[in-house]
Amino acid sequence: MEEIYSRRSIRKYTGKQISEEDVAELLKAAMYAPSACNEQPWHFVVIRGRNMLNAIADSNPSAQMLREAQLAILVCGDLQLEIAPGYFVQDCSAATQNILLTIEEKGMGGVWLGIYPVEERVMKLRSFLNIPEHVVPLSLISVGYPAEKREKDDRFKTDRIHYEKW
Repeated sequence: MEEIYSRRSIRKYTGKQISEEDVAELLKAAMYAPSACNEQPWHFVVIRGRNMLNAIADSNPSAQMLREAQLAILVCGDLQLEIAPGYFVQDCSAATQNILLTIEEKGMGGVWLGIYPVEERVMKLRSFLNIPEHVVPLSLISVGYPAEKREKDDRFKTDRIHYEKW
């Protein structure tokens, strides 16, 4: 529960490297996410190259933190793997959240960058990373060791809870 309560979007990073073992654990956590009909329609692109991280930042004003990040993970949905059409968004979002919680648990920092449904962002990443047409880039997660501390806040709002009916 602590990771859920303390996770925040971290946009400033140190230069500390992230091990291959840690990357593997992030990806394993992602693949343990629930998915509709257990279809697991996801693919992941790990991006470590500084030139590519900077190119993505150049193409997306919301992705400037990639200039300091040690890596990024692109979460994609494969439409050819879908058993339940349209659910790739939920499935890949669950995988994204698992990555973010694992980042927090490991003492790293990250931020979820929305790609889909902004067509320009989808097309840029398809072009940069040679992603086939049947694969949809959904989210990009910037990852690094935090150079900032964001405090916990109280997000529990009882006025948003309804029982039995609205």
